[in-house]
Amino acid sequence: MNKIQAMLLGLAKNQDLGILSLRQIAKLVGVENKPQIVKHHLLQLEKIGLIQLNLENGVIKPISRGFHQTAIKSPFYSLPIVGMANCGPATIFANERIEGYLKVSSKMLPRKKQDLYILVADGPSMNLAEVRDGLTIESGDYVVVDSTYKNPKNADIIVAVIDGMATIKRYKEDKKNERIVLEAESTDKFLPIFVHEGDDFVISGKVVDIIKKAK
Repeated sequence: MNKIQAMLLGLAKNQDLGILSLRQIAKLVGVENKPQIVKHHLLQLEKIGLIQLNLENGVIKPISRGFHQTAIKSPFYSLPIVGMANCGPATIFANERIEGYLKVSSKMLPRKKQDLYILVADGPSMNLAEVRDGLTIESGDYVVVDSTYKNPKNADIIVAVIDGMATIKRYKEDKKNERIVLEAESTDKFLPIFVHEGDDFVISGKVVDIIKKAK
């Protein structure tokens, strides 16, 4: 359970959150103007059996757990979709607003499920980049990203934000020339992106899995 979920659970035990809007709750837990983040964490609390949730009817209630009672984990997990990222030049704006949730079987996800989010891949520049079991990143695929991974190792596939634009690339360190190289792996020809440590460059996470688009 992360910090926001712990705060939400504590509030639910001490007051009726169901009478408040998600925006009002967001202010209480320190994520003002981000109601979708509150919704995401409420859904996770519901999944692990800690709250009863029905937002349409204004129900956000903690579930009492007896000494021998354990939470029943759902076989599904809802991951937030936070927008699109280019598999090509960094031309799609990096938008942190949650656009929806992708419900996925827990068996299809990495063991660690907290702090994951989804980006929809756009473009062909990583269609030879193998994520796992021969699966590569094609346009329209759902890319699973670990948001806590901020210090990539050489050859990791990362989500980079450059001048406010998001892109998915292979991370390479070029220590000799004191730079980072973001490389495409594609059937088409794409030039690399060269980044100096002083540039407006943020690593938004590491690609840890991929959910292929329906054919």
